[in-house]
Amino acid sequence: MMTEPIIAITGATSGLGQRVAIEMATRGAHLVLTARSKSRAEATENLIRESVPAAEVNFFYGDLSLLRDVSRLGQEISDAYPKIDVLLNNAGLHAFEQRITSEGLSEMMAVNYFAPWILTHTLQHSLKAAGSARIINVASEASRNHGELKLPEDLINTSDFSARGSSEIYGKTKLLNIMFTAELARQFTGTEVTVHALNPGFNVTGLGRELWFAPILERVLKILHIGNPRKGADIIIRLMIDPKYQETTGGYFNVGTGNPIVPVHPGGDKEMQNKLWHDTRLVIHQITQ
Repeated sequence: MMTEPIIAITGATSGLGQRVAIEMATRGAHLVLTARSKSRAEATENLIRESVPAAEVNFFYGDLSLLRDVSRLGQEISDAYPKIDVLLNNAGLHAFEQRITSEGLSEMMAVNYFAPWILTHTLQHSLKAAGSARIINVASEASRNHGELKLPEDLINTSDFSARGSSEIYGKTKLLNIMFTAELARQFTGTEVTVHALNPGFNVTGLGRELWFAPILERVLKILHIGNPRKGADIIIRLMIDPKYQETTGGYFNVGTGNPIVPVHPGGDKEMQNKLWHDTRLVIHQITQ
């Protein structure tokens, strides 16, 4: 990677995104981070500067559950950074009850799937201008528990679900991330931009923050050395800097080994990937116009 690469990261005020931001700051990256909360952004910037006092860190604020806000946020970043070397779509949400946004979408679908789609689309010119840029989407093997995929119905489904039923909806959003990655790679054919998705494994930072006992469970799992988020951060960083991942595009890679994973059906179906792309564009157009 070039000297002082510009790296844009969503979900950098906690968990894997925060760990990746700190690590990449130590490697000399210029960080472009998104946040909803200014207090959490300030706390994250302080953590980064504890390791790298002279780190270049810039925050852009927005609500990733609102498509119009994501579009505005992406445009602000694009205007400020005509060239971006890496985009990490990391922000994610596992909600345990249905919440519908003011735009009429399921919050979990909006944050986990529509937000990275729109942000990537809005930043595409900055990524293409950088040369050898990388787009990295955090997916999950939770995608194997997606139930049955129905397009375009699942994109706009706002039916209620229980805490137990939330796993299927979450898995579906992660399946869409994998499918989006493969189609996006084809959309970038002829450019120097590569696109990959990854499974970060089970991480204690990804536990349901909405569960009252989540902090207690996180402490127990840390004591037992289960769900170490360093492993998830490691595969993300490898996809950012390892030259071998620049040689291919449209892949889905596993935590630990860094080896490719064959996604669950219909994750690898090109026709369904293309249908998802067009259905997504239609939904976004209907909401944002």
